[in-house]
Amino acid sequence: MKYVYSGNFKFYIEGLIEQKNSIGYPYDSSSRILKTFDIFCIHNYPDETILTQEIALHWAEKRMDEHPNGLLRRITPIRQLAKYMNSIGVEAYLIPTGIPGKQIRYVPHIFTDQELHAFFAEVDRCAVSPYSPPARHLIIPVFFRLLYCCGLRSSEARLLKVEDVDLEIGQLIIRQSKGNKDRKVMLSEELLALCRIYHAKVSRIFPGRTAFFPNQWGKYYHDGIIDYWFHLFWDKTGIANISGNPPRVHDFRHSFAVKRLNLWVQEGKDLNAYLPYLSMYLGHAHLTETDYYLHFVPEFFPLFKEKNLAKSANLIPEANYGK
Repeated sequence: MKYVYSGNFKFYIEGLIEQKNSIGYPYDSSSRILKTFDIFCIHNYPDETILTQEIALHWAEKRMDEHPNGLLRRITPIRQLAKYMNSIGVEAYLIPTGIPGKQIRYVPHIFTDQELHAFFAEVDRCAVSPYSPPARHLIIPVFFRLLYCCGLRSSEARLLKVEDVDLEIGQLIIRQSKGNKDRKVMLSEELLALCRIYHAKVSRIFPGRTAFFPNQWGKYYHDGIIDYWFHLFWDKTGIANISGNPPRVHDFRHSFAVKRLNLWVQEGKDLNAYLPYLSMYLGHAHLTETDYYLHFVPEFFPLFKEKNLAKSANLIPEANYGK
C-alpha cells in the first residue's frame, strides 16, 4: 500500500522508501510505521524540521502493554530514517542500538492434534451469511488448511493470485515473500482436490477474479481480518487449557515445521540432510531460521528423546537469541 506523508519529514521519508524499493525491498510494514511516525510528528512537533533527540526518544518510549519486540519493530524504521538523513548530509538523531535492548524470541504455540481437529471442525461449520462477503464460507476452510498444510505465512496465502495456483500439477507460486524472493510450494493430493472444488465454486461467484481468496469486492482481504477469523473460530472450540502462549495465526506455520521434523524423526531420516529442504520450502533466508524449530521437537514430541541423543547432540544448536 502506498501511504501519503504530509509532515515536515515527508521528503526524507519518501526518499528512504524510494531508496529501499530501488534495491528490491518492498518496505511495506516499515512504510506503515513511518506513516504513524509522520502523524506523531504533526501532532506533537508540528514546527520541528530537525529529527532531534527529543523527538526520537519520545517515539522510542515504551507504550503501555507494548511488547519489547513490538517496540523494536516501531523503532527500527525511525533509526533507518535517521541514517538516511545523515547519509545525505541532514542532521538527525540516531536512536542508540541499546534501545529497547535484546529482542525476546517468541515461543510459539504448537497445536496438538486435538486442537487442530477442533479448530477445523469449527471452520467447516462456517455458514453463508447475508452480512458477510458472498464467498466467505468457502474461503475460510480452505485458507486455514493452506496455512497449516503448506506452512504458509498468512500474507502469502492472502495475496495469492488465481494465476499463482496451478490446479493441474498442484503447485503454488509464492511471489516476493519475506526477503523479496519467489518460491514454489507443492500441494498434497487431498489439498489439491479441495482447492479444485473451491476454485470452481468461487469462480461462479467471482468470474474472472484476480485474487484466489477474494473479498466482497473481488480483491484481497486485509491482514486484520485473518486474525479476526482465527479468533472467532478458535473461541468456538471452547479450548481453554493450553500449554504455553495463546495460539496465533502464525502458529499454524510453526506447527507445520515442528510436526514435519517429528515425522522425519519417526522415519529415521537424517535431519542434517533434510533440514535444508524444509528451509527452502518455508522460504527462510537462512538455515538458522529453520534450526530454531529443532528446539521444539524434544519439548513437544517425546519420541525425539528416545533417539540416540549423543548422535544428535551436535545437530541441535544452542539458543543464542539476541547475542
